Amino acid sequence: MTDEKRNLLQELEHSEKILIGIGEEWKKDRVPEIVQIYEKLSQMIKGKDYFIVTTVTDGEIYRSSLDALKIVAPCGNETWRQCSQSCTKDIWEPGEIPDDICPHCGAPLTGNTIAAKDYIEEGYLPQWQAYTRWLGGTLNHKLLILELGVGFGTPTVIRWPFEKTVSLNKKAKMYRIHEKFYQLSQEIGDKAVSIPTDSVEYVKNL
Repeated sequence: MTDEKRNLLQELEHSEKILIGIGEEWKKDRVPEIVQIYEKLSQMIKGKDYFIVTTVTDGEIYRSSLDALKIVAPCGNETWRQCSQSCTKDIWEPGEIPDDICPHCGAPLTGNTIAAKDYIEEGYLPQWQAYTRWLGGTLNHKLLILELGVGFGTPTVIRWPFEKTVSLNKKAKMYRIHEKFYQLSQEIGDKAVSIPTDSVEYVKNL
């Protein structure tokens, strides 16, 4: 095991709180066995006080043993359905509308994600509030931030806020793991580790 991996595992063991960001490297269409990798991650943080922010919209993370109450998906979840014409703020769970047709206007339903014509954000907002409350309680605690496979598709959701968090918390340490977008800003360079490798493979082999 490399010193870098050994250090990360030690950080995991001794941290008080863990913030995890999950990005496009963790999509199911890229990694068919992704639920197994989520299970590996779940075991790594078992018993810890954590929160996960994901920009992946395939909903696979919810099929794992990770606590859904500790996950927020601000870009949506394609297994949840909304009216493709946004005639209503209603959001339906998988299978709730068997014919996948909006009962209000007759338009087809579509995934409740940022890819929708008009994204109904109400679906994720309660969890976002839970996340911001949790994040507010991390200040002055030993915080480990794991940014896994997050690129620049929606940098305002994870990349930039995570950089701000690590710069504000004197006890924070961040690991940015990505095959292409592993670079660190100068402001956080001494409090972060850049790992230029595929984040899924990295977690799989820890």
